[in-house]
Amino acid sequence: MLQVTRLNTRFKTRSGDVHAVNSVSFDLRPGELLGVVGESGSGKSVTMMSLLGLLPIPPAVVDGESVMFDGLDLLRCTPEQLRAIRGGRIGFIFQDPMTSLNPVFTVGFQIMEPLREHMGLTGEAARKRARELLELVGIPDAERRLKDFPHQFSGGMRQRVMIAIALACDPKVLIADEPTTALDVTIQAQILELVRELRHRLGMAIIWITHDLGVIAGIADRAMVMYGGQIVEMAPVKDLFARPEHPYTRALLKTVPHLKGARAAKLEVIEGQPPIMKAPPAACAFRPRCAKAMERCARENPLRTPVGEGHDVACFWDARTGGPRHA
Repeated sequence: MLQVTRLNTRFKTRSGDVHAVNSVSFDLRPGELLGVVGESGSGKSVTMMSLLGLLPIPPAVVDGESVMFDGLDLLRCTPEQLRAIRGGRIGFIFQDPMTSLNPVFTVGFQIMEPLREHMGLTGEAARKRARELLELVGIPDAERRLKDFPHQFSGGMRQRVMIAIALACDPKVLIADEPTTALDVTIQAQILELVRELRHRLGMAIIWITHDLGVIAGIADRAMVMYGGQIVEMAPVKDLFARPEHPYTRALLKTVPHLKGARAAKLEVIEGQPPIMKAPPAACAFRPRCAKAMERCARENPLRTPVGEGHDVACFWDARTGGPRHA
């Protein structure tokens, strides 16, 4: 569905360039749910917004070898071509529904907007489709709620409206940028169950961005772990949790709360801070925080290496032998 090859994004600032995404390559398969996980500042959201031309240029500078979707290279599409793809063939759910929805327009108007733009629906046809979409995402009394404004909906309901807008034109790919972050755990569970159901019903591929490994475990087929604007590990979800290879992935898994016997275990943390990438990485970005760092890590930036079926890792340390990885 989507083939990203060596994508780069940097931001020009007064104090110099910030290299937010560095040579990122991945693919998305039909019907797959790909989970993208990492700390804040790891490059997850910037990567996905770069694909669709959603970053302001300047200060952003986006380049790379290619981003192929439906026979088009998104990096070389005109603004008009990208507008036709965004909201049409690729849907995007933003992180905060309160700031993503326009407060001065009704929910019905905002759902019908992509229908008018991409599908040419107007009048009663657009209204009927908007009503069906609200019913699809589980909002009761859909006909009446079309006339309501965003502030008249709860946080969970606003997120359902955002999902309805993203699904309006039957996209082939849906990108969800931490859509459950601001919601309480009960509403999170409802949204996750809704997305799981819609995915199987509609057959679309999904990229789900999150910092919550529990969400990844529950809904994703594959997981992509990012750090310092790079992919450090990619694996089927079961393999990632059973056999994490990168020290950063292992550290993330240890920060997840869990119970040992009758008492909760002490919550672990990753010491240090994520890097501010003032230059393209010439060495391992995780090295200052890594207990397994070795001399080579300070001299070279590791490339992703296959360690199993569909499982690759960018690290000089071999988790299986406990020593340096041999080329």
